[in-house]
Amino acid sequence: MDRMPIIFIGHGSPMNAIEDNEFSRAWITAGKALPQPKAILSVSAHWETKGTQVTAMEKPRTIYDFYGFPPELYAMKYPALGSPELAQRIGSLVGGSEITLSLTWGLDHGTWSVLSRLFPEADMPVIQLSLDMDKTAQAHYDLGRQLVPLRDEGILILGSGNIVHNLGMVVFEDVAFDWAVEFDGKVKQWILDDNHEPIIQYNKQGRTAALAINSAEHYKPLLYVLGAKESGEPVSFFADKVWGGSLSMRSIKIG
Repeated sequence: MDRMPIIFIGHGSPMNAIEDNEFSRAWITAGKALPQPKAILSVSAHWETKGTQVTAMEKPRTIYDFYGFPPELYAMKYPALGSPELAQRIGSLVGGSEITLSLTWGLDHGTWSVLSRLFPEADMPVIQLSLDMDKTAQAHYDLGRQLVPLRDEGILILGSGNIVHNLGMVVFEDVAFDWAVEFDGKVKQWILDDNHEPIIQYNKQGRTAALAINSAEHYKPLLYVLGAKESGEPVSFFADKVWGGSLSMRSIKIG
């Protein structure tokens, strides 16, 4: 089997799961161009834990980790099976003592809102890997590096978050703040240059980075995706737009 690509999706609002807009259409198009994986490992911004956890149930539940949205969004289901075997495989890759198997979480909207567009049939197993709140940015990146063998086993690694994510400054209009565009563009160029150090050391990148990553949970899934990238692999971007002033919807395919 050829090596699976890796993807990062700037997921934005959960409404992208049911709205017909430029972002949901871009995800649909991207999904059609992806090879069919044996299973999916998702690193979502919406599962932060003490220690790293991985879902290991046979049938993960659909989690509605938001409020105030229309009833049709809460009626959405993503009935993918889980994969206890893949969860165990991840434990063997990174050292079982570093990974806790979760039988209580499921698929949160960072995962299912995106996969409902990429793979609407939900016909392959999906598991989630949590974000350990105590890990450094370098440790998140290094963990992504340890997951590289999965790509040769037919596993699609998905990071779901946003490069720029400052909800405190969001305006619900199709606008882009200059600082958000500037930082999003810097990250794009660093990725194209295979220069991951400033992306990892984001807290040293000045005012635009501080505004873009005022809370880092939406940024950290990108570190896993870049950690699993080999030097020189082709990179392409889609849905590459800042919306709402302070949300980058930039999505990335590697490989």
